[in-house]
Amino acid sequence: MNELLKFHKYVESHLEKLTDETQVLSRFEDFPGKKLEALRMASALYAKLDTIANTLQNWPVGLPLGQVLDKAESYFNKIKVEMDALERTKDEELKRFKAQKINFDFGILIRIKELMVDVSSNCMESALKERREAKAEENEELKADAKKKGSIKMLWSAFQFAFRVYTFAGGQDERADNLTRELAKEIEIDTDTDTDQYVVRQICWFEW
Repeated sequence: MNELLKFHKYVESHLEKLTDETQVLSRFEDFPGKKLEALRMASALYAKLDTIANTLQNWPVGLPLGQVLDKAESYFNKIKVEMDALERTKDEELKRFKAQKINFDFGILIRIKELMVDVSSNCMESALKERREAKAEENEELKADAKKKGSIKMLWSAFQFAFRVYTFAGGQDERADNLTRELAKEIEIDTDTDTDQYVVRQICWFEW
């Protein structure tokens, strides 16, 4: 794909010198206009997907967990719509590119899903860390009670986000699987009702 992007950049560097691209190229009947269009589409699509992958790979850390989860869910909601749409048209796009002898690597979609699972796993790790800190402060009753409620809420949020990412990615790695089960156990310990515990058990025992 890097070679494709380089070639596209090379072509555009020459085309931009034309006074009127459309008018000039129309004079050359044998100019591969459809291939140029496909080249531009492929380059733009890959650049967009590569930007998503880089954003996920360099996801910010160190922010308060609530902010991290909100930001992660917001970005996930945005890219999920785009990824779902692309999954539906992927075969058609691939056929179009191949017709112009352009090899497009849709493997980057798998990479994006893996990176999204990593972001989710980081959120789960942070939620579990926050929960452990809340437990360590249980001797300070009032302060601990407020922090405990907040940490339980974050556990639920991280757990629900992880399930959505799991569904989107079509699976998860060993790290995410272990974190999910640990998260579910912590939630089950702290849930107040039998209904909540039943829901958690059903999700936890489901084959993730």
